[in-house]
Amino acid sequence: MYEKYYGFKERPFQLTPNPNWFFASKLHKRALAYLQYGLSQGEGFIVITGDVGTGKTTIANQLLSQLNQDEIIAKQIVTSRLSPDDLIRMIASAFNLVVSEHSKASYLDAIGSFLKRLHSQHRRALLLVDEAQNLPLEAIEELRMLSNFMADGKPLLQSFLLGQNELNAVIQAPDMEQFRQRIIASSNLTPLQVEDTRAYVEYRIRQAGVTEPLLAEDSFALIQGFSRGIPRKINTLMDRVFLFGYLEEKPYLEAADVQAVIDEIMDEVANLKPVQTQAPASNSSAPGSPSTQSGNLLQEISQLLDNSLETKLKLAKELDQLIQKQQSALKNNPPEH
Repeated sequence: MYEKYYGFKERPFQLTPNPNWFFASKLHKRALAYLQYGLSQGEGFIVITGDVGTGKTTIANQLLSQLNQDEIIAKQIVTSRLSPDDLIRMIASAFNLVVSEHSKASYLDAIGSFLKRLHSQHRRALLLVDEAQNLPLEAIEELRMLSNFMADGKPLLQSFLLGQNELNAVIQAPDMEQFRQRIIASSNLTPLQVEDTRAYVEYRIRQAGVTEPLLAEDSFALIQGFSRGIPRKINTLMDRVFLFGYLEEKPYLEAADVQAVIDEIMDEVANLKPVQTQAPASNSSAPGSPSTQSGNLLQEISQLLDNSLETKLKLAKELDQLIQKQQSALKNNPPEH
């Protein structure tokens, strides 16, 4: 709703990943290069890890948008705590395979036949496994076993794993040695630094069709500090900031405006916090300690940013409609002097 006010052709900070709006920070370029390298090798596993919201899925979508569909059949699955058998069924379903009976052997036979058929057509299959940290060791081992489908000495199925940082601990487990030997590259995405955060915000604004500055220079440190450099959190915060600017009729946003939005969010979190019913333990890491309270507050802020924006936008839209009705009524029935 603030798009027209600022001259955006579309919302610059949507949460939905858009390959056309891919922001290539140094780390994101490296991760994408690893995926492209792995793809060119046609074998082995590529592992990309990072905190929630750092852009793993965006990178995967960017890779998929670059693929030649005549050469590579790519599918992306999002995993939960699947058993090995359920994972096999999900993979077969992703590639739209039909089985004669619902047994593991039938699913594996269908996958093998499909991969061999692609090979005969000079094509190959690529599987992107998102949220891979949810997979138990046995399911990841099943992925390794699928890479044993071979023809002319080359694997017929290649898999890329995208997951949160917990995936690194899973892969380092003692029983995962054979899987680790097949990893040809890995990369870890970390939050953006202040310079990259500024570049990210300005890039999204330009992509939305606006070239003149909309934010004061000293506002970017506030954006970085509050979002901790995580792109998804930058998006949700900046959506709130531009909504604030629209409602307050501010075509140019100062650091004080960004801080006002941050303070508003902090107040909302404080009002939603439950009353402490138990006395906190004396240990500094106990639930009531300042350090833990700070961490919990950040988590609550993040959750609020993710969950309350839709409600905020709905209320603001209703307010905007009311203002327009009032202006229309005054135009049609001007007051007498």
